[in-house]
This record gives sequence, structure tokens and C-alpha cells, in this order.
Amino acid sequence: MKNIILLCTMAVLALSACQQSPVRYTQDSPEIDTVKKLISNYNSKSFDTSMYADTSKIYYNTNKNALSASETMEYHKQTDANYASRGFQNENQEFEMVVTDDGETWVNCWLDWKGTLAANNKAVDIPVHLTYQFVDGKIVREHGYWDPSEIVMELQKIEAEAKMAEEEMKPME
Repeated sequence: MKNIILLCTMAVLALSACQQSPVRYTQDSPEIDTVKKLISNYNSKSFDTSMYADTSKIYYNTNKNALSASETMEYHKQTDANYASRGFQNENQEFEMVVTDDGETWVNCWLDWKGTLAANNKAVDIPVHLTYQFVDGKIVREHGYWDPSEIVMELQKIEAEAKMAEEEMKPME
């Protein structure tokens, strides 16, 4: 009888030890699929806000002055005027979903972005890190980090050259 009780106890312990705990890290989830769809929409210039919660906050290279989802789409439309082409590259994309110790669900991605400036056809490659917080399947917070220096300097150079050309065209006084 003691052996049966001992055997049953060991079986219960073994089964309870094998039970799956909640997934805290994965590279395959509905949230990752949502982010991949968002990236695809960006590349195709389909400015859809349905993946975002109504109260979402988006921060690009800052922790202040959050944008709403619709303001973010407008931002993308405005900056598109600078590019003959632009988008995230299909190679070297990395996605992960983590659930923090506080129970927050975040998707992180590391991507390569390439754009060609419309004014001079200069190609620019920039590594980008994006992270998205999800609640109930919707993005409630987004942070994007990249170094825009090369683009800023090139746009300033284009503007300076345009001003110089304009000055040269003015009649002599």
C-alpha cells in the first residue's frame, strides 16, 4: 500500500512538473503577425490604423511628444515626399515577442530600411529597432529608434544647393 501511495505521489509530481508555464518568449505569435502586417502596410503605403488602440501612443526617437496612430500615418505620408522609394528590406528581419515580469506583452523587431532620396537619387540604408506594446491584440504603444543623421545632412545639403542655385539666378544689381 505504501508503494502504491508513493508511486501515485511521484506520478502526480512528475505530471505537475511537466505542465507548461505561460510562454514568455517566442518568435511566432499573433502579435508578431500583426507587426509584420504593419511593416508590409508601410512598405506598400497602405496607411491603416486598425491595428492600433484608440489611445495608442507612438514615439519615434524620443520619449516625449507622442503621436496618435492617425498622426503617425500622416507623418509617414509627409516624409514620403522626400523619397523616390523607401521601405523595410525583406532580408535580416528579426522579430520576437516577450511577456515581461509585469505581464506586459511586447514585440521587438530589428529591420533594415532603405530609401532613395527623390532630389538626388542617393540611396540610404538605416538599421531600425521598433518595439510595440500590445493589450487585447491592439498596439497601445510603439517606440522606433534609428539614426536619421545621414538623411538630415543630405536634405540640408540639397536645400543649400537649391538656395545657391536660386541666388545665382537672381539678376545682378
